[in-house]
Amino acid sequence: MSSPASPTDDAPVLSIVSVVLDEAANIRPVCQELADALAHLPPAEVIFVDDGSTDDTVAILQAVRAEGILPGLRILSHDRRLGKSAGLRTGIEAARGKWIATLDGDGQDNPFEFIRMFELAQQTPGRAPLVVGVRAKRRDRLSRRLATRFANGLRRRLLHDGCPDTGAPLKLFLRQDFLRLAQFEGLHRFLPSLMGRHGVPLVCTPVDHRSRLHGQSKYTNLNRALVGIRDVLGVMWLNRRARIPDSITER
Repeated sequence: MSSPASPTDDAPVLSIVSVVLDEAANIRPVCQELADALAHLPPAEVIFVDDGSTDDTVAILQAVRAEGILPGLRILSHDRRLGKSAGLRTGIEAARGKWIATLDGDGQDNPFEFIRMFELAQQTPGRAPLVVGVRAKRRDRLSRRLATRFANGLRRRLLHDGCPDTGAPLKLFLRQDFLRLAQFEGLHRFLPSLMGRHGVPLVCTPVDHRSRLHGQSKYTNLNRALVGIRDVLGVMWLNRRARIPDSITER
């Protein structure tokens, strides 16, 4: 298990975290594009969390680091598959940046979107927001688009979180806002509702979405639907049981 990061004077402003599982065919071009985007972002680190891959994902990540494509790349590995939310928790706990940006490792997300997302976060008055990159035009199979549309519609009706696409991989938020949330698998799909309960404002912005470079999704539509319904009910329970003050005064 990774140990929590301790901020230092030379800590990066931004930590980019990606959870990957058996993405050997995709990971090198994803890293190259990340390296190109870093030149346009505030000081940043990149963290890949390998969620129990059985292919060459980790070996390729190590080669990318050794070749100087991402010389400061941090690679964290689970001993077995635990799920995306657990992987995000591992990476964010280890992160040194104040801000966290997340993306998938399949090549569907464009890391250059983080430039505009970070600008939006800086321009938002008041409390730092959660910025969600909403996939304006999904590049997935029809069956997956329909399943996602159903899940998003159900979630919005029940949670009233104001976000049209909470499963979008591209997100930007404060590290401390994520770490205060209770951990459970599926957490990453409910950040607008859970962070909003803590007073974090939501900013949604359209982003580019591309076809996977290689391979296929690790999740089936039936699995996503059944688990999603259960999780929505769990989040409703969490939100109703939460007791959070609007302000705190020290006297």
